[in-house]
Amino acid sequence: MTAANPIPVKIVVAGGFAVGKSTFVESISDIDPLTTEAAMTKVSEGIDDLGDATSKKSTTVAMDFGRVGLGSELVLYLFGTPGQDRFHFMWDELIRGAIGAVVLVDTGRLEQCFPAVDYMERAGVPFVVAINAFDGVLKHHPDDVREALDIPPSIPVIVTDARHKAAVRDALVNLVRHAMTVGASASA
Repeated sequence: MTAANPIPVKIVVAGGFAVGKSTFVESISDIDPLTTEAAMTKVSEGIDDLGDATSKKSTTVAMDFGRVGLGSELVLYLFGTPGQDRFHFMWDELIRGAIGAVVLVDTGRLEQCFPAVDYMERAGVPFVVAINAFDGVLKHHPDDVREALDIPPSIPVIVTDARHKAAVRDALVNLVRHAMTVGASASA
C-alpha cells in the first residue's frame, strides 16, 4: 500500500564555509536546487578563509534548498545553511522542524566545523558528522576526526563525497537511521 501523500522530512546540511554544502544538496536533489548564491567580493577577502577552495567564486548567503523523493511514501527536503559566521543567525530558522542535520566537515579546515557541531549539540538536534573526502582523498581517519571534535560515540562520524549522489544518499540514510534511533530512545 502506498501513501496518497508522501511524508515530508526536513533535513539540514550544515558546516563551515566552502565545505561542500551546496554541492551536497545539488548532487542528490530531484529538482534544480534553489540557491542563494552571491559573488565573492573583495570585501570578503581576509574574512572568508577559502583554504584549498581557491576557485570558489560565489557563496551561499541564505540557504540552498533541494528535494529528494524516496518512492511514493517519503520526500526529503534538504536545507543547506550558509557557512560564514556572519550568516549563522539564519540557522535557527533553517533548523526549525528538521528531524536532523548532516554536519559536513573539511578536515583541511577542521576548526571551521566546530560552530556547526556546537550548534547542533546545543539545539538537541540529531546529527551525523560527514567527512567530505575531496577528490576521493581521506586526509584523516574518522576516529581521529571524532577525537579532534570531541564527538561522543553516540554520534555517527562517516565519510562522504558531496559530488557523488550515492555517497550523499548514504550520508542521508545514516542521518535518518540515527534520528530514528535517537527519537526511539527519547520516547522510551
